Amino acid sequence: MTSELTKGPVMKTMLRFAVPMILGDLLQQCYNIADTLIVGRFLGAGALAAVGSAFSLMTFLTSILLGLAMGSGTVFSIRFGEKDDRGLKEGIFASFALLGAVTIVLNAAVFAGIDWIIWALRTPEDLVEMMREYLIVIFAGLTGIFLYNFFASLLRSLGNSLVPLIFLAVSAGLNIVLDLWFVAGLNRGVAGAAEATVISQYVSGLGIAAYTWVKFPGLLRRDKHVRLSMSRVREIASFSALTCMQQSIMNLGILAVQGLVNSFGTTIMAAFAAAVKIDAFAYLPVQDFGNAFSIFIAQNYGAKQTERIKQGIRTAVLASVSFSLVISLAVFAFAGPLMGMFIDGSETAIIAEGVRYLRIEGSFYFMIGLLFLLYGLYRALGRPGMSVVLTIMSLGTRVVLAYSLSALPGIGVAGIWWAVPIGWFLADALGIGYFAARRKGLVGEE
Repeated sequence: MTSELTKGPVMKTMLRFAVPMILGDLLQQCYNIADTLIVGRFLGAGALAAVGSAFSLMTFLTSILLGLAMGSGTVFSIRFGEKDDRGLKEGIFASFALLGAVTIVLNAAVFAGIDWIIWALRTPEDLVEMMREYLIVIFAGLTGIFLYNFFASLLRSLGNSLVPLIFLAVSAGLNIVLDLWFVAGLNRGVAGAAEATVISQYVSGLGIAAYTWVKFPGLLRRDKHVRLSMSRVREIASFSALTCMQQSIMNLGILAVQGLVNSFGTTIMAAFAAAVKIDAFAYLPVQDFGNAFSIFIAQNYGAKQTERIKQGIRTAVLASVSFSLVISLAVFAFAGPLMGMFIDGSETAIIAEGVRYLRIEGSFYFMIGLLFLLYGLYRALGRPGMSVVLTIMSLGTRVVLAYSLSALPGIGVAGIWWAVPIGWFLADALGIGYFAARRKGLVGEE
């Protein structure tokens, strides 16, 4: 099943495509939320701090594969919009080869450097062994992550966002069941939480690969007219490398902040571990809407639908800002109960710090919603380098301000939290200003 996003009412078409993506990634977050909730409740604050710190690292590693898949998906969408079947097939082969090679390199690097990674994260001495135990297992899931993201990106670029949702729904439910069984039932500790996640990742990855192979044999099986060419590899790499860089910079900045958070001790680590899950879950819909918007723009860019691109931009901004404001109100009002889902009520210091984090960041979700649209827009219009620039502006500001503000006696940890919306604001201003100055050239206006 495929769908052309170049026809039909813009709002309806965009939302029909975006909603399964949003639901799918909300389910993906359930992998990590289930780990956090169950680990926090059954294993305590120390285990929660270790798993939360490892989550930031895995987010960074996943971002490399996700960035490559997203960049590839942009090429697939453009070729699909152009109706270039041969170019699409050759791009698929090139992308799979590229992502597969990167996955092998990542696996070798993280297992070889596990002790250095733990040291670089400034992990407290009492959590080192627990962190190592968790990481050894969770790193084994990188191949499953590669398979899911590659095939999900391919299907979405063809306008099919429903099937990736179905496979994630199955694996997310499996993850929760296995988490409870391994951690609460078998007492396998943090390793059990990691095992549950890895098994579920392979279920979604292998499942969606098998589905695509059966349903779209013409796209995946080579014939005499289609070959793996270096020109296609370079094309995929030119789009994917910058998108990968953007995603990696984004999460490398978060990882740098994680190291700073760890230096404040277990209480702040545990608060951040729980709050960042809530935070990511809250703004994930606008992140995925930005990705859906990017595919919509890319297909219409390939089909040279200039007016539809402009209408899509207006529609997306209205939808993203409206949703973000509603979510901001909800997070601000319910920050305390949300933290209480992850932390026992007796841990008042952890809950209080998590509430402060959520109320500072949660008030400005509309700014990150706009930023995700800007990322998607520039990627779809063949300007992925601009997405990198915006990411450097956002994350560079965040890291610099986090380290400098948190060192001030009157501000402390709150400076880490305030650095985030300031970075969002500066990146938005730059991205909107660039678009206003280059609009005609970007969208193909005469």
